[in-house]
Amino acid sequence: MQIIRKRAYARAGLFGNPSDGYNGKTISIIVRNFRAKVIMYEWESVDIVQTKDDRARFQNIHDLARDVRLHGYYGGIRLIKATIKRFVEYCHELNLTLHERNFAVRYETDIPRQVGLAGSSAIIIATMRCLMEFYGVDIPIYLQPAFVLSIETEELGIAAGLQDRVIQCYEGLVYMDFDKNAERKVDGLTRYRYNRLDPGLLPSLYIAYHNALSEPTETFHNDIRSRYECRETAVVNAMLHLAALTAQAQQALLAGDMDRLSQLIDENFDIRRGIYKLPAWQINMIETARSCGASAKFAGSGGAIIGIYRDEAMFNKISKRMADIGSKTIKPIVTK
Repeated sequence: MQIIRKRAYARAGLFGNPSDGYNGKTISIIVRNFRAKVIMYEWESVDIVQTKDDRARFQNIHDLARDVRLHGYYGGIRLIKATIKRFVEYCHELNLTLHERNFAVRYETDIPRQVGLAGSSAIIIATMRCLMEFYGVDIPIYLQPAFVLSIETEELGIAAGLQDRVIQCYEGLVYMDFDKNAERKVDGLTRYRYNRLDPGLLPSLYIAYHNALSEPTETFHNDIRSRYECRETAVVNAMLHLAALTAQAQQALLAGDMDRLSQLIDENFDIRRGIYKLPAWQINMIETARSCGASAKFAGSGGAIIGIYRDEAMFNKISKRMADIGSKTIKPIVTK
């Protein structure tokens, strides 16, 4: 029996706006420390196997309420169902014939939930990779991010942009230009300019995340999206500033200017702080890292931060101080 196993990894936004759904620019890294894994094998019917992350049993009503507060209402099954549905429609639109064999599919993930490390899109991408192999269908990599985004926005109503999906499909270190002039339509999907960069250019990075205090990504993005669509001056100017900052960051990376990169990371957060209403515990994470001499910004929508540290002594200091406020600290693994 053929068994297909596919993985997709967490990601961290290094520069730019976290989603970017605002025609800006971003630089992101893959984070191989955490992954979602999907397993697919031929079966008599189409079965989606429930896992421990799809909780339906609770100790009491307070346990249920706490779980919803921390993780939202949804597990991974809705992501897999939506991916399968959209895959079938995509193939139908392109007149691609799918064989009649059925499958069972299950997933597991260790990506920290609701801290902005893109756990949901990782499950979708791993499922997409399984489906492509099972049915012998090739979705070009430059279209895969838009395909995944359509699942989240159109099928599931999740507020999201392309950044997460681009880095999780391409992996490594990627510079993304979402300018309208870079937009291209292919097979009903939108692509932009994605430029792979050498991960060897990266400085010493840390990521810290707080699992016990989190919120769904939708909660974080919805307010800023409506303000942007209303053309609120502060929000529009902030997005333009973030795009320009990201272009500067690419040049600093290529030049090996680590001091400038640290400055830009701090500036990136300060811009976002000017337009978002941020919980005190998230600001505390940033200020704790900066008090150790490191730079710091959000790695995504909140709950995880990323920055540059100087040496092992500083990394150990960050780890200890973060542990004191309930956060874990890692060194992101970007390459195999």
